[in-house]
Amino acid sequence: METNVNSIETLLIRVEDFGKTAIEIAKLKFVDKSSDVVSKLITRLILLVILSFFVIILNIGIALWLGEIIGKNYFGFLAVASFYGLVLIIFAIMQPIFKRRIKNSIISQILKKDI
Repeated sequence: METNVNSIETLLIRVEDFGKTAIEIAKLKFVDKSSDVVSKLITRLILLVILSFFVIILNIGIALWLGEIIGKNYFGFLAVASFYGLVLIIFAIMQPIFKRRIKNSIISQILKKDI
C-alpha cells in the first residue's frame, strides 16, 4: 500500500514539475517573439527617422529649385505641398487596404513557427 502512495506522490511531483516547465517554456516563447517584434519595430523606426530627414531636405531642395524655375520661391513650395496633398488623399482612400496588410503582417510575424 505504501508503494502506491509513494507512486502517487512521485506522479504528482512530476505533474507539478511538468506544469512549471510548460509555463516556463511559454514565458520564454513569449519573450522571444515579443523581442523579435520590438527589435524589428525599433530598427524600422530608426530607418524611418533617417528617411524622413532625407525626404525633408530633398523636398526643400526641390521646392527651391521649382521656385527658381517658376520665378517665385513660394510657388515651388506650393507645388511640392500640392503633390503631398494629392498623395495624402490617395493614401486616405486606400487606408483600409494598407491597414489590413499591416495587420496581417504583424499577426503572421507573431505566430511564425520556428523550426
